[in-house]
Amino acid sequence: MATFIGQLIGFAVIVLIIMKYVVPPVRKLMVERRAAVGAELEESAKAAQRVVDADLFRAQRLEEGRLEASHIIDEAAVDSVRIGEQMRIQGGVEAERIKVQGDQQLLLLRTQLIRELRGELGAQALSRAAEIVTEYAADPLGQSATVDRFLDELESMAAARPAPQARSTDLRPASRDAQAAVVTHFDALGAQFSVAELSQLSDELAAVYTLLLREPTLARYLTETGGSADAKKALLEQLLASKVSPGTLEILGNAVAARWSTTTDFVNCVEYVARLSLLERAEREQQTDEVAEQLFRFGRMLEEQPQLTSLLSDYREPASGRVDLLRSVLNAKSSANPTTLALLAQTVELLHGERVDEAVQNLARLAVGRRGEIVAEVSAAAELSDAQLQRLTEILARIYHHPVSVNLIVGPRLLGGLSVTVGDEVIEGTLSSRLAAAAMKLPN
Repeated sequence: MATFIGQLIGFAVIVLIIMKYVVPPVRKLMVERRAAVGAELEESAKAAQRVVDADLFRAQRLEEGRLEASHIIDEAAVDSVRIGEQMRIQGGVEAERIKVQGDQQLLLLRTQLIRELRGELGAQALSRAAEIVTEYAADPLGQSATVDRFLDELESMAAARPAPQARSTDLRPASRDAQAAVVTHFDALGAQFSVAELSQLSDELAAVYTLLLREPTLARYLTETGGSADAKKALLEQLLASKVSPGTLEILGNAVAARWSTTTDFVNCVEYVARLSLLERAEREQQTDEVAEQLFRFGRMLEEQPQLTSLLSDYREPASGRVDLLRSVLNAKSSANPTTLALLAQTVELLHGERVDEAVQNLARLAVGRRGEIVAEVSAAAELSDAQLQRLTEILARIYHHPVSVNLIVGPRLLGGLSVTVGDEVIEGTLSSRLAAAAMKLPN
């Protein structure tokens, strides 16, 4: 019993100890735990509410997304129809542009191909024609036939051509009348001169020409419109009476008494009469044809030797040196007529503002014109027969209504036919020119 009571007291003590020392902390811990669980439950409830709210928000957003997607799909459908229509229209336009461009390109290629084919065919035909013409022209009879055909064409031209109007000159009316008066006076006075006097007249007029070029003030005074003719003649006598012959002084006095458009025309007229004096000398000696022929021959020499032309035209060199060169060339090439040599030497010595080949060409025309003829420069592939030359001269005389002097130039490269140059007019009828004209018409 005592044991039971002791155990009971012990148990009670244990219980008391537990109640005092164990239960309060446990109870406190349980309260705290309960509060924590409550807080957690409350937080869980809030979290659950947030989940519910999130589910609602998600559902709303999903609904909005579905609506937006539906709207986008509708817009995309409309845009696809619109874009498809635009692409169809643009594709049609682009297809039409490509088609037009293709047609143009095809047409261009076709035109280019046709041009190339025509060019090649034309070149081959022209080459073959040139061979045939060359073979034909190699035969003297064939070459002569080409000249005859040209003469036939020229004769038909002569029948249809009206009489030409009088040719104008570079001189103005006043100077032209003045020069005509001076030349008329020279013709009347020169008829009384001997050959030696004509040579002296030419030399003296050439010296006066040089003086007038060197003294332009004197030349201007002698051509002043308001000046007295007697005063001008008195000045000439004072300056030149002891240096030139009376005939020269008379011709110059007649020239200064005339009315000139420019001083240059008067000065050039002095040179012109100087040349006429030598041509009159050739006529007295019955050498006019020979002089004209030699002048033309020397002109052709200058054309063939441009270096000689440059040397004779070089104003930087003294005139005496160029005249010596001229004499050496003429003596080496042929025996020139003394009048021809004098004319050419005077031309080179008085050369002023022009090339020697131009001056010689003008001199040759003057020599022929002095005989009352005009010059026709005729180019041929070979020498003409006497009959052809005579026929050509007669036809040209009918065309130009004036006697014609033919200056024949032979050039084998012409192949056949003729080319006639009278002044500024060219009548082209050579086979080489016709082949060249045909080549120019070929497509590039």
